[in-house]
Amino acid sequence: MTECSMASHLPDFKEFKHGSCGRVGSLGEMKIIDVESGKELSTEERGEILLRSPTIMMGYLGRPQATAETIDDNGWLHTGDIGYVNKEGDLFIVERLKELIKVKGLQVPPAELEDLLLSHPQIRDAAVIGIPDEDAGEVPKAYVVRATEDLTEKQVQEYVKQRVAHYKQLKGGVEFINEIPKSAAGKILRRFLRDKNAAAVPQLSKL
Repeated sequence: MTECSMASHLPDFKEFKHGSCGRVGSLGEMKIIDVESGKELSTEERGEILLRSPTIMMGYLGRPQATAETIDDNGWLHTGDIGYVNKEGDLFIVERLKELIKVKGLQVPPAELEDLLLSHPQIRDAAVIGIPDEDAGEVPKAYVVRATEDLTEKQVQEYVKQRVAHYKQLKGGVEFINEIPKSAAGKILRRFLRDKNAAAVPQLSKL
C-alpha cells in the first residue's frame, strides 16, 4: 500500500507459504478485527487487516476527513483488506472490504463462493457480485464460464445451495458468459460485471 510508504510484510523464502504475503516487518504491528464489532480476532479468523508502524503515512495532504476515516485515534491504518493470519504468523489476504456482499447485514465474501464454484468440474471460471435486492439489501449473483454447454443455472444454484448457509446461496441468479473480465494481474474486475447487471435490469423490466 502507498499509505505504508514501504513494504509492511516480507516473505520468508526458506518457509514460503503459497498465497501468503509473509510476516509483518520488524518495525510494524498488525491485528485482524471483526468488521462489525471492531473486536480483535484470533488466528485463522477472517476480518479487516489493521497496520501500525513508524513508516505509516501521517495522513492525506489537505484531506483531514479521509485521513480520519483511514487512520484511527490509536494510529492504526485500516487497510480495507480482508484477511487472516495462520498460527505461524503468515498473512493471507482474501478479499477487499468494499467487495463484501451484505445479505440482511450478514457478510458474504465473493471469493468464498468463487472458490466453491471453481470446484465444480463443469465450471471453467467464475465471479460473484452482490446485486440489489428489495428485501435483503443485496444477494449474490454468479457469472460463470462453462466447461460444458449442458450445465444449467439450476444445477449451479443447487451445487452451491448444498454447500453453504442460506444467506450465501445464489439468489441473484447465475449468468453464463464467455469470459470473466480481469486485469492484467488477473484480478476480477467486478465493476464491469456490476455495470453489466445494472444495464440489464431496465431491459428485463420491459419484457
